[in-house]
Amino acid sequence: MADLDNKDQTEMDPADMEDVEEVEEEETGEDNSKARQLTMQMMQNPQILAALQERLDGLVGSPSGYMESLPKVVKRRVNALKNLQVKCAHIEAKFYEEVHELERKYAALYQPLFDKRSDIVRAAYEPTDEECEWKQDEEEELTVSKQEEMKEKAKVEEEKKDEEKEDPKGIPEFWLTVFKNVDLLSEMLQEHDEPILKHLQDIKVKFSDAGQPMSFTLEFHFEPNDFFTNTVLTKTYKMRSEPDESDPFSFDGPEIMGCTGCTIDWSKGKNVTLKTIKKKQKHKGRGTVRTVTKTVPNDSFFNFFSPPEVPESGELDEDSEAVLAADFEIGHFIRERIVPRAVLYFTGEAIEDDDDDYDEEGEEADDEEGEEEADEENDPDYEPKV
Repeated sequence: MADLDNKDQTEMDPADMEDVEEVEEEETGEDNSKARQLTMQMMQNPQILAALQERLDGLVGSPSGYMESLPKVVKRRVNALKNLQVKCAHIEAKFYEEVHELERKYAALYQPLFDKRSDIVRAAYEPTDEECEWKQDEEEELTVSKQEEMKEKAKVEEEKKDEEKEDPKGIPEFWLTVFKNVDLLSEMLQEHDEPILKHLQDIKVKFSDAGQPMSFTLEFHFEPNDFFTNTVLTKTYKMRSEPDESDPFSFDGPEIMGCTGCTIDWSKGKNVTLKTIKKKQKHKGRGTVRTVTKTVPNDSFFNFFSPPEVPESGELDEDSEAVLAADFEIGHFIRERIVPRAVLYFTGEAIEDDDDDYDEEGEEADDEEGEEEADEENDPDYEPKV
């Protein structure tokens, strides 16, 4: 009887079991709901989030501890490898110095072509019919209807020219259009800069002479204008191609160490880097009001020629560091991309190429994902995630 009673206590009716399971599920659901609610409250607490982020930051890139566990004799050999790595960094520095010399050599070969480009832009030279011929790709060939549309548009333009009796010289607003087509540069432009940049005739890159410290200078050549008396505005970037003795492993090619601009000789009332504001001040005692005129800095592309000075200590505040980092990026981009390929940025073709590059990278990434998924499906041990 005792065994029978125990059996009755341990065994349950299936219907009772279902009830128990439902109760357990309800309790589990309540627990999950409370956990989610608690998590949400924690994630809304800035102190908890800061502590969590600090913990995560500490985990990123943390050493495994393997090096510390190595025997002394092995650590000694690792030090020998590090010394070899330092020597590699010095050889790499020499490599970049020779690359700089090659840049100087080929800059001299490019320059006659860039000079001719400048002559065409500023109407100092009219290209021949042969020089103006351009064979389009099959994809670029115009349809008959498009040709007719273009002819009609050209006819209208010709009529306008006849009315104005003015034939445009060279390629008007060439460099201004280049600047406006490139996001990195157009972000710097203000409306009051555009009339000035219409007078920009050429941008040249000059490399430091052989045997001199590594540097390059951007020269902005302007035609005579009403805004300033300078014919050339310059920006020089000083570079270094040698490992830092205190941190040789950080060397990753030449780095820009600083830059210097130039003084712009503005005509009276034409300085777009400054603006005048008026403020009203009330006298505390008499209650009289007076208007005070104050000159303050103004956003302008031409602030590019007045970069923050880097102190001898090399220490800068965050704002100055950000300005210089952006400045270095712009200077490098003008040197590497804008000057060599100006016409393609004028037409927009270089921008399309840049966009295509990004799309291709995205497609490659998608393809790789697809391949990985296919590999997983072919794996007999693969268990799909629910």
